[in-house]
Amino acid sequence: MAVTDDQKVWMGGHSYELKLFDLQGHLHHTVTITCRGLHICMYNKQVVYSDWSDNAVKKISDDDTVVTMFTTGDWEPYDITGSASGDLLVCLRKGDQSKVVRYSSTGTVLQEIQYDSQCQPLYQKAWYIAENVNGDIIVTDLKKKKAIAVDRLGVFRYSYSDGKRPTSVVTDSVGHVYVTDSEGDKIHMLDRDGRFLRYIIPEGGIKAPRAVCMIGDGEMIVGERDTGLAKRIKFLEKQS
Repeated sequence: MAVTDDQKVWMGGHSYELKLFDLQGHLHHTVTITCRGLHICMYNKQVVYSDWSDNAVKKISDDDTVVTMFTTGDWEPYDITGSASGDLLVCLRKGDQSKVVRYSSTGTVLQEIQYDSQCQPLYQKAWYIAENVNGDIIVTDLKKKKAIAVDRLGVFRYSYSDGKRPTSVVTDSVGHVYVTDSEGDKIHMLDRDGRFLRYIIPEGGIKAPRAVCMIGDGEMIVGERDTGLAKRIKFLEKQS
């Protein structure tokens, strides 16, 4: 799920299509791709996605053709996000190993984040990724059941867990971190240092929330894993 500059939302899912919707839920555009269950982001005003079936990062060109930006060797790419420095951050997995790699737009490896200061693996099954305004890189880990944050140099900052598997993660312009909880049917809101602030449960509830993106401070779109619905959530309380 990714938001364009004109407030439209690209959505992927368990199909071979990317779909562009406006915030009222009207379909504007569809692009056919060669993989499904993919992770997407906006990068240089184009849709970029990780193709784990091909171990590649690809983009949709202006004429709707799929272009391979770079390959990731024998590592499978999962979630992907653009960074403030203009690079791409990608979660990679190979067997029981996981790491985060910072790539240039041409696929040059600029940074690898895999181990802590004691040379122990930071991640066991990295899944979703986000960058905060202070440069922290936050990754959800399926196996550790944690959201794990490192600073811009890759040094461990904090981890957050409530015992359930975190799913997706996103941040807002003031540094709040939002982690979707598909087992608990809610969203966890943290401050920029990983301290729990509150749960977000919209009126009418949300079932198995997965992909999430911010469309403004205090407003997000969350995809439900099992229903295929995307829900627009606006916070009623004023944020601190």
